[in-house]
Parts: sequence; C-alpha cells; structure tokens
Amino acid sequence: MKQINPLKFSKTKTNYAGVILCNNNNSEEDKNNALAILSNWRAAHSYPMHIFKKRLKRVSEKMDKNALSAQRLKRVPSIIKKLHRKYGSNKATMKLTQMQDIAGCRVVMSNVQLAKTLYQDHYIKGDLKHKKVNEKDYISNPKEDGYRSIHLIYRYYSDKGKDIYNDLLIEVQIRSKLQHIWATAVETVGFFTGQAIKSNEGEKEWNIFFKLMSSAFAKLENCPTISNTPDNEKELYLLIKKKEKELNVITKMEKWTKSIKLFDDLRNKKNSHFFLLELDTIQEKLIISAYSKRQEEKAIRDYANAEKRIYGRKEYDVVLVGADTISDLKKAYPNYFLDTKEFLKYLNKMLNKYSE
Repeated sequence: MKQINPLKFSKTKTNYAGVILCNNNNSEEDKNNALAILSNWRAAHSYPMHIFKKRLKRVSEKMDKNALSAQRLKRVPSIIKKLHRKYGSNKATMKLTQMQDIAGCRVVMSNVQLAKTLYQDHYIKGDLKHKKVNEKDYISNPKEDGYRSIHLIYRYYSDKGKDIYNDLLIEVQIRSKLQHIWATAVETVGFFTGQAIKSNEGEKEWNIFFKLMSSAFAKLENCPTISNTPDNEKELYLLIKKKEKELNVITKMEKWTKSIKLFDDLRNKKNSHFFLLELDTIQEKLIISAYSKRQEEKAIRDYANAEKRIYGRKEYDVVLVGADTISDLKKAYPNYFLDTKEFLKYLNKMLNKYSE
C-alpha cells in the first residue's frame, strides 16, 4: 500500500488546531484552517492503520473463518467532543496529538471465547514489534454503561530507518458478535434520537435499558455482568420487558430499519475497498461513495470536505471506513444501514421467555 498524506504540520501546530476547534469564539477562517490541520493529522494515520488491519485480518481469520475486520478514521465531531471531555471537576487537558483512537481497526469474532483467545495468543503473547501503550479488557471488566470489548493501543514502529509514521497511535478493538450487536443497537438509537447514549449521556431510561440488555448478553456468554443490574435471569428479563414497553423499543427500531433509503447500487461496488457513508437522519437516507485502493487519497480528501460541509449539523453523520467487501461493510457497520434485526431477534426471545 502506498504511503500517503505525510505530516505537514508540527505537533505544536496540530495541538493548537485542537484548541481552536474547541473554542466557539474563533473566526470561521481560523476554524477552517484548524480543520485542515486536523484532517492532515488524521490522514497521516491511514498507512499505519492499514498495517495493523492487515495483521488483524490475517490472524483472526486463521482462528475463525467468520471473523469480520474493518478499519476507520475517527470522525471530526467525535475528536472535538473528546478534546472537550472533562474528568470530574478537572479541566479538559487532552491534546490532539495525544488522542489514542484517531485511527482504529476492529475485529468481530463469532463468539466471546474466540475473541479472548485472539487477544491472548496474538496481542498478549504475540510478536508485534510495535509498543503497546494501553489496554482495556472491557469483557472481563465491563463499563458501567454496558459497553463490552477489548481495546488495545499501540505506538506504530518501523525499523526501516527514520519513518515519518513512527510513534503514531493506533487502536485495535476485539469483540464478539453479541457485543457487536449490542453496540450497533446503541449507536442506531443514538443516531435517531439525537442522544449520546454511546458516551453514557443519553436519557436515563434508554441508558438503563441498554445496561440491562448488556447484562443479558453477558449472561449468554458466561461473562461478568454490568454493575447494578439483577443477577437473577428472570428478574433481569422482566425488567427488560418493562423498559421495552416504556420506550416502545421494537416498534421504533423496526420503523427506523424500514425507513432508510439506500441511494447507490451496492452491487456495482465489488472492487471498492473504502466507503464514505453519509447518514441524514432527517431525510432518512444513506449516501454511499465507494473508492478503490488506488483512490484512498481522494477518499480521505472527500471525507474531510464532507465533514467541513456538515460541521455543527447534528442531523448528519459521516464516516470513512475500509472493508474488503460490501458484505463486510454492512456487517461491520450495520448501524449505518440501520440493521438491528439481530438485536431485535434476541430481544424478542427475552421478552417471550418469562411472564410476570
């Protein structure tokens, strides 16, 4: 793969761009210049991200023929939100060049045991030359909001002389199919209700519902459940039933799934490897632009331009992802296609298992 988008700005300038974007009082010109610097910093991660994705795909498919891997560059709104994030009463201190998940690759394994084995055999005992700088096992220790996955952060290293990509941070996520189904449902509800459920900032009742569902999924996988949720299965399922009725979850999700309109013929994108997904939640449409491997630089440019065009408009969401096939794309990012069928299948089983 061709190395593209070398770094054009110093770390000092890059960090200052992050400061500009976090301050609403700056001029449009200053913000546009800062966006250009941020886009360059993000684009520079594309090559090392590809290296990690290539290995992740290889080792995961050796263990699991149904393993699904994909990659993505973090969206500008998500980057800015993270720069704003405060912990307790402390001021936000995150610098743009310190952010660990600008670029990430993810694998979804068929079950939780395969996810754990991949983690143990290839990312704890593995032979990576890159330096691991952080890891979080949210399967063994789930987040309070119900999120479960394994996150690994590496500092890219190449021994081929002085590589301009050395020290860039890349995130690797490992999760099971059930964990992926849950996370997809969370993002889908977030898109259509305008809530930051993913960041545990949504409406209380939705947060409770997804915590309960996460514990139910954890029980199916014989994994630790979420704090402050019932340990007894019947009690847990009946609470899920109560929350589903209050929120009208099934009706809403089914409506969202049926309402989406796909604007491009996916069958004509067989040789594409990069996909720009633009979701308009008001008009309920998804526009997909596809790019070949040779068009990666154009894809990253178009991504930056699309984000600039919709900057500050919450009804839009845009992301550039890499996947080997359209089928993989739809499985790895079903929230953009509003595919919550699997989640609803499990939910219906839980609702029907016990009566009050």
